[in-house]
Amino acid sequence: MNIQVRTMAEMLAANESPEILFWVGCAGSFDDRAKKITKALVKILNQCKVNFAILGTEESCSGDPAKRAGNEFTFQMQALMNIEILNGYAVKKIVTACPHCFNSLKNEYPGLGGNYEVIHHTQLIQDLIYSGKLTLADNGTFKGKKITFHDPCYLGRANDVYEAPRELILKLDAELVEMKRCKANGLCCGAGGAQMFKEAEKGSKEINIERTEDALQTNAQIIATGCPFCNTMMTDGIKHAQKESTIHVMDIAELIANAADL
Repeated sequence: MNIQVRTMAEMLAANESPEILFWVGCAGSFDDRAKKITKALVKILNQCKVNFAILGTEESCSGDPAKRAGNEFTFQMQALMNIEILNGYAVKKIVTACPHCFNSLKNEYPGLGGNYEVIHHTQLIQDLIYSGKLTLADNGTFKGKKITFHDPCYLGRANDVYEAPRELILKLDAELVEMKRCKANGLCCGAGGAQMFKEAEKGSKEINIERTEDALQTNAQIIATGCPFCNTMMTDGIKHAQKESTIHVMDIAELIANAADL
C-alpha cells in the first residue's frame, strides 16, 4: 500500500492548512518497531480522509527524555525550537502516538509559549469511530481473543486517559482482561523517566519483567499498548519469558488498522 503523507512545508507551499498535525516523535520516526505503529495510524487517517500533515525533518525531539533526566536547560532549548516552528505554521491541533510527547506538548509547552489542543491517537481513533468516519470490518480478526491493556504512565496517571484505549479494544469484539495493577494503580513498564536510555540500576528484577508477569497472569493472547516505549519493554519481557510465539504485543492503532482491513 502506497502511504501518502504531506509535510507542513508542502501544505504551506500549496497555500493549504491541515486541520491536524501528526507529531510522529523520535520512536515513531527512527525505531523500526515503532515505525509500524506510525504507519498503522497514517493508514487510519488516510482511510478517514483526515486532513493532516507532519513536520518531517523540521520535527525535533519533544525534550521529554532530557527533562526527565534532569536537564531542564536542554529541554527548554528543544521545546522552544519546536514551539517556534509550530507557531510559525499556526498549528492548532496535534495528535501523537507517544504519551511522552503528548504530555510534554500538552502540559509543559504552554508555559513556554506553545498552546495547542493535543490529543493521543487512541482518543482520535475513538472520535473517528464515534463520528462514523471509521468502520471496522466484520472480519472477526480479534473475536473472542483475550486482550489486556498496559496503561502508559504519561497517558493514564499523568493525564487521566483510561477509557479511550479500552473502548477501542471492546470495539474489536475481544475480551478485555485487566491486570491486577491497572488504570490509576498501573505499574510502569520501566522505560519512563528517561530509563529507556540507560542501564538498569541494581535490584533483584527488571521492572519490565515484573510488568510482563502481570500481563501473563491474565492469560491474554495480546498485550495492547498505547506507547512505543511500553511496546518495546513489554516485547522484551515476552521474549524473556520465551512466549513470543504465543503472545503478541501490539499498539491500539495496529489492532484497529487490522480490524478495519487497512
